[in-house]
Amino acid sequence: MDSVKRYFGFDEAGTTLRVEVLAGLTTFLTMAYIIFVNPAILGDAGMPKESVFVATCLVAALASLIMGFYANYPIACAPGMGLNAYFAYTVVKGMGFTWQAALGAVFISGCLFMIVTLFRVREVIVNGIPHSIRVAITGGIGLFLAIISLKTAGIVTGNPATLVTLGNLHDPHVVLAIIGFFAIVMLDVLRVRGAILIGIVGVTILSFFFGGNEFHGIVSAPPSISPTLLQLDVKAALSTGVVNVILVFFLVELFDATGTLMGVANRAGLLVHGKMHRLNRALLADSTAILAGSVLGTSSTTAYIESASGVQAGGRTGVTAITVAVLFLLALFFAPLAGVVPGYATAPALLYVSCLMLREMADLPWDDATEVVPAALTALMMPFTYSIANGVAFGFISYAGLKLLTGRARQVKLVVWIIAAVFLFRFFYLGSE
Repeated sequence: MDSVKRYFGFDEAGTTLRVEVLAGLTTFLTMAYIIFVNPAILGDAGMPKESVFVATCLVAALASLIMGFYANYPIACAPGMGLNAYFAYTVVKGMGFTWQAALGAVFISGCLFMIVTLFRVREVIVNGIPHSIRVAITGGIGLFLAIISLKTAGIVTGNPATLVTLGNLHDPHVVLAIIGFFAIVMLDVLRVRGAILIGIVGVTILSFFFGGNEFHGIVSAPPSISPTLLQLDVKAALSTGVVNVILVFFLVELFDATGTLMGVANRAGLLVHGKMHRLNRALLADSTAILAGSVLGTSSTTAYIESASGVQAGGRTGVTAITVAVLFLLALFFAPLAGVVPGYATAPALLYVSCLMLREMADLPWDDATEVVPAALTALMMPFTYSIANGVAFGFISYAGLKLLTGRARQVKLVVWIIAAVFLFRFFYLGSE
């Protein structure tokens, strides 16, 4: 016990094993929705939901273990929201690539991630990205998730005259989704731990009575992972037209993971002079997990902002993340639950997460149009073009362009010019999605 205390620095952090374990449980409850949501989203891409369920639990456990043991941070990891949506709805359903090729793209982006992390290039890139663009990417992914969740719930539907319109509010599935959304928000405001998970489970239970759902049991041996294990197609991922996909995976992974790490560490009081002393160790955790996830059969893994709930509960060391990892492994034995959770039960969780992601936009310097306009374009283009890739591209291009046109080119760091040039090359020579 004393060796555990010394290794994780309990005394220096002012914490105990009991506090850390409870903090880990809190974090797990706030992010456990990914167990249900990730198979549902990747299932839309044609992937076997049961195998994705196993891959999700395994890669979340692996990444959180590395974050806990190696980096000693109270930050949990799992397949990222937004990245899985891009994987399923843009790359596979929108661009027509197979999910095997998409996994190959994730693997290649993970290799790039690992290289730039090992050579500390990732830290240089992160330090050069404008704060407004970083904020807008998070907000834009929130808007993208919002339109996906509203469509999944049936609250909005397609219309040839207006593009979108209000769905059938008399449909029992829509009513259940609306009830689930307000229940999640209410529980979270009342500080009920696991509000999102409770909302999903609550709507699922109601679906048996009002939505025509069928029960298939609770506990079982973990399903086979073989349908997705080693199914990635790297050769197809290297084909013409997927270069921009790899680029977007890489850029979004870069901004999302690092921003979350810095934000949660700041809330936990773990930043020293505005920097994380073990940042590169933490970055290696998600880099390794991205590679492992592509091999096991899931989209990119990243640090989870829900880790802030565990920090709020007192988590200060890697034991919090290790606790989350153990709970994800235990969740493997509850696979039947993932199969009975309907899309309209997970949609309210997606919608609430999207609402929370929009709060990042408050950090924009609203009195500076050269900062706000690129940020707004970044966020707005994601849902309106149904593509995270287009949002990121328009953001960087407009940021560099407006700074140049207003005589503020010196405010733009070299890395921004390079990324803007890469996206321009993509549009002019690779074409749009």
